[in-house]
Amino acid sequence: MAKDSKTGSAREAARRRGETPADDMVSRATETEEALDAETGASTYLVPGLERGLRILAEFSAREPVLGAPELSRRIGIPRTTTFRLLQTLEALGFLERANGERHFRLGVAVLRLGFEYLSSLELTDFGTPVLERLRDATGLSTHLLIRDERDVVFVAKAQTHDPMFSSVKVQVGTRLPAHATVHGQVLMADMSLAELKTLYAAQPLERFTERTPGTVEELHARIRESAARGYAVSEASFERGISAVSAPVRDRSGKIVAAITATVPRSDIGDDERMPLIAAVCRAAIDLSERLNYRPKAGDPTAAHARRTPSTAG
Repeated sequence: MAKDSKTGSAREAARRRGETPADDMVSRATETEEALDAETGASTYLVPGLERGLRILAEFSAREPVLGAPELSRRIGIPRTTTFRLLQTLEALGFLERANGERHFRLGVAVLRLGFEYLSSLELTDFGTPVLERLRDATGLSTHLLIRDERDVVFVAKAQTHDPMFSSVKVQVGTRLPAHATVHGQVLMADMSLAELKTLYAAQPLERFTERTPGTVEELHARIRESAARGYAVSEASFERGISAVSAPVRDRSGKIVAAITATVPRSDIGDDERMPLIAAVCRAAIDLSERLNYRPKAGDPTAAHARRTPSTAG
């Protein structure tokens, strides 16, 4: 108590002399920083080393599974010595491993472990797996659940077909594909405006995989609007030759698209006699999962309209 009294007296004496006590200066500085953060949206709690390490991990992809220290240094914009120390740290923790020489790396098993932990924590996969299995059993086809991660779609759950005729389609959980080039991505981006798409693909050319791949953001937006109006999307050899797919959106309680359900046909085209029944089955599965996420279809929801079709009326 005596110490507190002396401290209080010292503060009062300092104020009388027109001085600012140290703890008041710290308090004011903190208030100023918080005000600046509120204005700019910045955070004073970012750890630069951690941020750089995570950015390094994000540079690896299925298209670029192996990267060298010099290339990573250039992309992240930091000195090579700093980059190499970060790489060594990530390697020691199991997030990276050496490949093709001393200065080249690929993702390590620790990333895979985190990925599976993430997938197992998703409410989507808990609710989605039985829905995928029922859709597989009803159609005889392999079925998948996908989400979007920026410009990629990611397969997060699957139900592999039991039919040996269709078993050639084997997409692993964790597989990434370019969103703009697949109907899955076009379904997942159906909520996005043209302005949002231009921001997402700023300075990023749209890679062409077949003659059916959208070549511009405007063309991609037109495809997305068509899919949104229909409530589903059909791809026949649009991304990978010899493969067709039907995909429909999954929505959460707010109506936001959070995933896509797809059934894959190991042929370049879908026969007329199976097209509409397959579309109806996929849409029913998408609405089923959406309702498990507390979505209630509104009047005019095209996916729900197709879901209500029976096999006898699907054509």
